[in-house]
Amino acid sequence: MSADASQKTPLRKPDWLKVRAPAGENYSRIKNMLGDLKLATVCQEAKCPNMGECWSGGTATFMLMGEVCTRGCRFCHIKTGNPKGKLDPLEPEKVGYSIAQMDLEYVVITSVDRDDLPDQGSGHFARTVRTIKRLDPELIVEILTPDFRGQADLIVELANSKPDVFAHNVETVERLQKSVRDPRANYKQSLSVLDIVKKHDPTRYTKTSLMLGLGETDEEILQTLKDLRAIDCDVVTFGQYLQPTKRHLNVLEYVTPEKFKEWQKIAEDLGFLYVASGPLVRSSYRAGEFFMKGVIERRRQQQQQATGESQQWQQK
Repeated sequence: MSADASQKTPLRKPDWLKVRAPAGENYSRIKNMLGDLKLATVCQEAKCPNMGECWSGGTATFMLMGEVCTRGCRFCHIKTGNPKGKLDPLEPEKVGYSIAQMDLEYVVITSVDRDDLPDQGSGHFARTVRTIKRLDPELIVEILTPDFRGQADLIVELANSKPDVFAHNVETVERLQKSVRDPRANYKQSLSVLDIVKKHDPTRYTKTSLMLGLGETDEEILQTLKDLRAIDCDVVTFGQYLQPTKRHLNVLEYVTPEKFKEWQKIAEDLGFLYVASGPLVRSSYRAGEFFMKGVIERRRQQQQQATGESQQWQQK
């Protein structure tokens, strides 16, 4: 898989990456409501190929703290710049109340990086999660977070807001971090985010995502998976990197669906709770959400049953 990330001749996109145009009643309803409520979603900002599939199934990924990221990763389509500390203090309530109206089953909350803020936006993020949980306790909430420069207190604050799934993406193998991500991000720092969460609260499910096609080798992918299992990461997804514009990194390889299946089997054998792997899979891919929904609901039922049995025992 290894190649020169600076190559200038673009590869021809294979047939397996073609997707149908988004459609469907639920898709249209969510699209219209998002427009009315003026909510930002990564689905739209990052031009996700699964937007129609996810929205049709009642799942969406919302982006907090504006549309301008303080970091400039070379794979990402989201705008980069200096938000100058601007933040809507009412956004947690706006997002929470809006989501409560949308009849969703599984919501993913993410954000741009906000290195311009004293707490990098962790408090704002946590307040949003708590608001969503208060308004709809049955809604399953996954968060996909920045690295907060590896500051444990900020990461713990967000973990304490009790999201059902805490996700942070390592994005690529260790060797390619500098050429793919912003200089303020790095491999060990991203691993530390997931490690801090799991050590602080072992009941939180942790999750990460890898892009393939950037010049990584099989050996490097395997080492990344071993590093993730060493910190007890529960879920991993693999997807094909797609160049959003000519200004971004070139695709060095279109990985075949068969190869993605191989990586799924390898990751499952290493002990991940769930693996989603395919050319069009993204970090908040809906197939993974269906699985996690089942796992989380079973855990909730077990907790409720244990609480009921404890109360009965105390009454005797």
